[in-house]
Amino acid sequence: MKIAVISDVHGNLEALKTVLDDIKSRNIDKIYCLGDIITKGSHSLECVNLIRNNCDVVIRGNCDVYYINLTNLSNMSDIDIKRYNWVMGMLDDDSINYLSKLPYSYEFYMSGRLIRLVHAHPKKIDNVVCNIDYFDRYYEMFLPSDNTISNEKADVLIYGHIHIPFVQKIYNRFLINTGSVGNAMDVFRNPNKDGNDKFTAVANYLILSGNYDSKNVNDKFSFELVNVPYDIEKEISNNKDNVEFDSYCIELRRGIYRDMSIIDASFADRGINKEDI
Repeated sequence: MKIAVISDVHGNLEALKTVLDDIKSRNIDKIYCLGDIITKGSHSLECVNLIRNNCDVVIRGNCDVYYINLTNLSNMSDIDIKRYNWVMGMLDDDSINYLSKLPYSYEFYMSGRLIRLVHAHPKKIDNVVCNIDYFDRYYEMFLPSDNTISNEKADVLIYGHIHIPFVQKIYNRFLINTGSVGNAMDVFRNPNKDGNDKFTAVANYLILSGNYDSKNVNDKFSFELVNVPYDIEKEISNNKDNVEFDSYCIELRRGIYRDMSIIDASFADRGINKEDI
């Protein structure tokens, strides 16, 4: 069986349609989604509908539940309120109800491996585990929590959230990030060392291949991280109502996060000096 795992669509309709077409062309059996369907792009509702109609499993992302759970806007900045009104204005009651009921995690066996899906972290939906991080933070990703279906350690943990596809092999286990369908990026940037932005500014997803529901550790198992170019300019041209249009354009065209000060602070927390990057 082949399973496509997608994540972090973020309202990017053109990227999502391109990925779904690519998945169809590969005769994939199932599609699982790790959440963050909405926000950033102008097509949150259309993306929710496409995900509902095409995915066999969908779990929640932090953005999917953040806005719909907000009850007090008094402490928010003007831009946060503007963003909230814009995002909620794109959704209808049916899509809001759908997002509010998405499960936190999902898990299954494939070729003897317990595979667990979360958006960001087993314990907290917006915890950040980077592609370069401490080993104890990597190990924690395999552990069960109150949010997981079973109390077993995962053999393969698949997540999204950081928008960077990567694989870490550690303790006989795989930690895999799918990357982002609609908002791919690389936060380790240096103008003197960077390669071509177009290698990052693509739609990303993951393909798993193996014997579904099998606990036989001798079965074959493989995975592939897929990069799919899509029409970025077409997506941008349909985003004229975007309340953060300029930032969105930079992220889509160059794969650079809109507020690198947050990233720099995260580097510092992990003992990474920005000047050494």
